[in-house]
Order: sequence, then structure tokens, then C-alpha cells
Amino acid sequence: MEHTTITFEERLLEPQDFARRIGRVAARYPWLVLEENGKTIGYAYASEWKSRSAFRYTVESSIYLHPQAPRRQDCGKVLYGRLLSLLAREGYHKVIAAVTQPNDASMALHHGFGFVTAGYFHEVGYKFHDWIDVAYLELGLEKPSNGVY
Repeated sequence: MEHTTITFEERLLEPQDFARRIGRVAARYPWLVLEENGKTIGYAYASEWKSRSAFRYTVESSIYLHPQAPRRQDCGKVLYGRLLSLLAREGYHKVIAAVTQPNDASMALHHGFGFVTAGYFHEVGYKFHDWIDVAYLELGLEKPSNGVY
């Protein structure tokens, strides 16, 4: 977190602050954790995209993987696939993802699930004394008939 632009957090959150964040988001949206041998190696979640009621069927998704996660790409596919499946079953229509740039691995993961680039914002984040771009991607969800996304 302190050494990457993958997240715009500028300081490591205290465990109780992170737990509060999880509780606030998970009260309404899915928050998934992937563990291996008792260690958290990644998490993915959905959150409110916009607060106006007309946006209630659209969510923003996020995924974070430990840099040394074994089979990192597979971990991302497992987490994101499960998250998208849950969101589709819960009746959400659209998923928005914001990906800091450059981030080829995250872009490949999103494109692999069918996300398309919907916008690109130049220099909207500032971290490590540098301006950072963010790509916005979108995915339309269909409620799966077989329960599997």
C-alpha cells in the first residue's frame, strides 16, 4: 500500500479502521476474502457507485491481491468470478471498475471477464509526488440461469 499506486490509500490503515470499512461495505454489498493456509492472499468487493437512487443497480468493484499470491492470475479469476456471480444473482445490472494506470495485470483480468474501457481520466490521483491516471471500465451483468457467472 505504501509502495504502490494500485490503491490511492496513502497510509496503511489500522486493523480496526479496516474492519470498520469492511463492516460498512459488507452490510450492503458482497466482500469476499481468499485465504490460503490461513493467510489472506486477496479480497474483492462491491460498493456503491453513486448515491442517487437511480444508480441503485450499478456498483463499483474492487480487487486486491497480495503481490506474492501464488498463481496470482488464478486467484484474481476465482475472486472476481465469484463476486460477479453474486452481483448478477443479486440483480445488479452494471459493474464499474476504476483501475490506476499503468496496470496491465488488472486490465487483463477485467478484460478477461468482458469489461470494456468506458473512460480514461488523466492525472486525477496524486501519490509519490506524481500524477496518476485512472481508466474506468464497465461490465453489463445478466442474471445467470444456471447460477454460475
